[in-house]
Amino acid sequence: MSHVIRPTPPQRRESLTRERCYIREIVNNPGVPQVSLAECRVEAGVTTELHRLSVDEWYVIVDGQGLMEVDRAAPVAVVPGDTVVVPKGTPQRITNNGMSDLRFQCICMPRFTPSCYEALEP
Repeated sequence: MSHVIRPTPPQRRESLTRERCYIREIVNNPGVPQVSLAECRVEAGVTTELHRLSVDEWYVIVDGQGLMEVDRAAPVAVVPGDTVVVPKGTPQRITNNGMSDLRFQCICMPRFTPSCYEALEP
């Protein structure tokens, strides 16, 4: 087994998701089912789609500012250096309330697959 994991070409490009968030996969490989890592970007003034995942998720805020809503509780301000822990099955969304892009890393355990995602908005 190699100790180097390389993304496939589609993972190297950022893409806009139905969640209203730009995502670029860094590590998401069936050979490493324990975890996935993505870079995420939310434009100023945008709120991501209310959703939940069937895996645990951590947001590590890198740049910008936002309001994170977890489990339909009151939104909490987040800034660079903050880590938000979202247990599997928990409704969540994030709002970029700043003037520039909100950037964060998203860690999913086990790894994210499209079947993990459930939209909670019509």
